Amino acid sequence: MSTGGQGSVPGSERNSAAADDGAGQHWGMTVALGLVQLGPAFILVVLMVVLSLLSPYFLTIRNMQNLGAQTAIVCALALGQLLVIVVRGVDVSVGSVIALTVVIVGRLMEAGYENGLLHIATFLLVGACVGAVNGFLIVKGGIPQPLIVTVATLGVVRGMALLISGGQEHIGMSPIVETAGNAVFDGIPVPAILVLAVTLLLGLFTLRTQWGRWIYAVGGNPDAAAWLGVPRDRVVMSAYIICGTTAGFAGLIYAGRTDAASPLAGAGMELDAITAVIIGGASLFGGRGHVVNVILGALIIGAIRNGLNLMNVSPFWEAIAIGVSILAALELDVLRRFVETRLRARAARLLQ
Repeated sequence: MSTGGQGSVPGSERNSAAADDGAGQHWGMTVALGLVQLGPAFILVVLMVVLSLLSPYFLTIRNMQNLGAQTAIVCALALGQLLVIVVRGVDVSVGSVIALTVVIVGRLMEAGYENGLLHIATFLLVGACVGAVNGFLIVKGGIPQPLIVTVATLGVVRGMALLISGGQEHIGMSPIVETAGNAVFDGIPVPAILVLAVTLLLGLFTLRTQWGRWIYAVGGNPDAAAWLGVPRDRVVMSAYIICGTTAGFAGLIYAGRTDAASPLAGAGMELDAITAVIIGGASLFGGRGHVVNVILGALIIGAIRNGLNLMNVSPFWEAIAIGVSILAALELDVLRRFVETRLRARAARLLQ
């Protein structure tokens, strides 16, 4: 009896040591996951440090003001793009929405309608209408590929902008539009303040409202969400309407910054918006993403371009640098999913 009792002690110690080792590995992977999830913030901090060392002008107040104003348009586009990507879609028409909104407002100016509030309403309403058309075609039109739908609307909307403007640029915007795009309040660019306000609103919407939670539920598992009674079609349509509205908001900032209405406005900016969302850590498979990380992603793009310009580097390097950032963000997403899978498996073994 005594021998058996003595023999059981080493076994208990081994079990205890194994448990401690398992708990230690679990804790280590939890820390690793936290670091990976901080990826966009970490990339931005490292980028800011490197660029400040390479250029003495990068961290100056004036340049930070320029950076905030320059990235405001991409931030606005990316905020709406996030919701579309969360519901497993994409919207490449947002750049052409900028062109259509600024052209329509430019025509209003030419016709003598100079009310700034009317212009703001026009920017937002036109954008929302284009988003509603995209959402309707995807949800009710039976076209299962959002990319194809929005590529088509990109061409249609850009063509409408060219037709309405006659291919001509209108110069001059109302004072309130110029303020939205160019003014500085207490050292902070007004476009950055407006984007911050929209970020807070969308953050509250996605985190504090049932509809916002439904957007993530639909993106995470559309079939399960529908089975639970979530109005999946209306949720998807709402994501596209919000995306179109934020594109109209980006058009407001664009018109204010350029003080002009060009049918070529916003060309290529849809790619910057999608890139910002990807670099910000949102999953292309839907169901995951945060508005703060989207802003960080847009700032990373803006910082790369701003820093390279300050160093007089060829603009061709911008595409390479941003492409590398996308690959790094995708690898971080792969690493995040791997660590999460290991953590779930480890947690299940510890509970046994």
